[in-house]
Amino acid sequence: MIPVPGSVNGINALGLVVFSLCFGLIIGNMREQGRPLRDFFDCLNEAIMRLVAIIMWSLNTFLLCLITFHTTIPLSSHSSATLPITFKCLEENNKVDKRVTRFVLPVGATINMDGTALYEALAAIFIAQVNDYDLNFGQILTISITATAASIGAAGIPQAGLVTMIIVLTSVGLPTDDISLIIAVDWFLDRLRTITNVLGDSIGAGIVEHLSRHELRNNDLELGNKIVEQPDKKPYILISQESEYENETPTPDETKM
Repeated sequence: MIPVPGSVNGINALGLVVFSLCFGLIIGNMREQGRPLRDFFDCLNEAIMRLVAIIMWSLNTFLLCLITFHTTIPLSSHSSATLPITFKCLEENNKVDKRVTRFVLPVGATINMDGTALYEALAAIFIAQVNDYDLNFGQILTISITATAASIGAAGIPQAGLVTMIIVLTSVGLPTDDISLIIAVDWFLDRLRTITNVLGDSIGAGIVEHLSRHELRNNDLELGNKIVEQPDKKPYILISQESEYENETPTPDETKM
């Protein structure tokens, strides 16, 4: 018997997050009455953090091997590792203003995971088709919204989409065990997701500079920088402030000469 979507056994991760958020807000508003419960969760959090610290200290060798492995991979699979190359390509090759790239790219590498969002939505629909689930328009919309929200919270690390995909699958009752169907090809798909994420960040930086070109130009003029036109590179570039000799007003005799 094929289970009905929404009735599959599993953890409702999205509902758990919403409940925890509301529960924490209520405990915070209870003041003294909620202090014992706050102390309990603070103590529980401290115990878990100490347990994690012990595990991390005992796995130094394995962590060193893992970091070495990721740094030697020729094709990067996380957006944060590509930031230096992205900076160089935009600033040197495309001549995008540094004031724009230094703000847009780090923010984009953190929250702009459009490739991950598309991947999670398509993977959820694929898993539904494999299990002969008929998704209605409301469920597809739920998958899209949940995938977008989950991708924003995803870290810029390899295969982070597999973790947040659990939230997407449980939002419409799809079996989370079927994530194993795509693990075999996720290594390759992770590179494609990273390409889409970095491309989106780069296009966003170019759009921001285009929309802010007048503000950037006015700011340069206020700082006393000289603006010159160079069509072969970009609409304008910054030239250091002129010397006092160049700023001197020529005398009438010099003008006649």
